[in-house]
Amino acid sequence: MILLAIWAVLGLAVLGFMINAWDTDIFTRYAPRYLSGLWVTIQLVAVSVFLGAILSVPVALGRASRNRFIAALAYAYVYFFRGTPLLAQTFLVYYGLGSFRPELQAVGLWTFFREAWYCAVFAFTLNTAAYQAEILRGAIESVGKGQWEAASALGLSRFQTARKIIIPQALIVALRPYGNEIILMIKGSAIVAIITVYDLMGETRRAYARTFDFQTYIWAAIIYLGIVEILRNTIDWIERRITKHLKR
Repeated sequence: MILLAIWAVLGLAVLGFMINAWDTDIFTRYAPRYLSGLWVTIQLVAVSVFLGAILSVPVALGRASRNRFIAALAYAYVYFFRGTPLLAQTFLVYYGLGSFRPELQAVGLWTFFREAWYCAVFAFTLNTAAYQAEILRGAIESVGKGQWEAASALGLSRFQTARKIIIPQALIVALRPYGNEIILMIKGSAIVAIITVYDLMGETRRAYARTFDFQTYIWAAIIYLGIVEILRNTIDWIERRITKHLKR
């Protein structure tokens, strides 16, 4: 109750600030930059989540492998990227790999790692792949082993069983966690402004540096909130569509 009251007071304070400090000139002047930064944010998250989804499949299989060496490698990967801050991982890629410039130039990778945007995509992909691998592994394990046995009794191969029976059920279970992971990536993407990627937060920082008006950050927060709310409602809609048969 006390926490709710605190949030209510903060909300009223922000609303009062927006009313008293409203400056249409700032909004109209920097709206195109906000849109440009928002597009960079969407690209960064979309590419990272897509590549992370591809990478998460072998990692999830490795986590479930009976080979102890492979399972240990997959566990170490997941443990590291889930146990360390995304900011630290981004810094390790952007600043750390710069120490190996001669070696990277020798193998032709320096043109990739010298760009802040590519470094951000690389770090974000490795990070989200670890989380997605655990989501995928947990979703597959949530499907009862009896499904495998029943499919085998019907003469289906393991590939057919996975494609037609296990994965469709696992995706329903994984939808909500996948949605949460995308939302976390959107909010976490704000850190790339520190490595000179002009995403939504990067453009916000630049606008604030020129105006010293705190309103610029409030508008950024509103945009982030809008993105998250749209995504949350989209996930709810998809979940209702794919689980319609379960409610009959």
